[in-house]
Amino acid sequence: MSTERSPQTMKPSTAAQKLGIYLPAAPEEFQNNDISRTELNELLANPPQWIVDLRLNGPHPRPIVAGKLGVSNAGLARGGVDEALTTAQIQELLAAPPRWLVTERRTQADVREENARLKQRDKERIEWAAKQERIAEREASDAANRAARAEREGR
Repeated sequence: MSTERSPQTMKPSTAAQKLGIYLPAAPEEFQNNDISRTELNELLANPPQWIVDLRLNGPHPRPIVAGKLGVSNAGLARGGVDEALTTAQIQELLAAPPRWLVTERRTQADVREENARLKQRDKERIEWAAKQERIAEREASDAANRAARAEREGR
C-alpha cells in the first residue's frame, strides 16, 4: 500500500527569509498562509513583481540591510537601527555615513582580516602536520628497509 505524503510546508517567516524579503511588507495572502516547498521553488524561479520590487526597493530584512551596509546584525543594533530600511535609506547612510557606521564597518573589516589570518594559520598547521606525517612515514620505511637489508646480509 502506498500512502500519499502531504507536501512539506513552511511558515511564511521561513519562506520570506529564504526569499530574502521583509515579511511585513509582503502581501497579506503570503503572510497568512503556509508555503509549500513547490511554491517556494516557483517563487524563487519566477518571482512575481511584488518580490522583485521588495528585493529592489525594500524595505529589506536585517541581514540584507547589514550586508548592504557592510556591518554585522549586531553592528546594526549597536547603531540603533531596529527597523527595516529601504534601498533609498541605505544609500543615504552610505552617502553620508554616521560615526557608528564608520566604526562598525571598520570592526567588520577587522573581523574579516582576523578570520582570514586564522584560516591561513590553520591551513599552515594542516600542511605542517601533513609534512611531519610524510617525514615519519619515510623514516619508518627507511628503518624497515635498513632492517630488511641487515637481515639479508646476515647481520
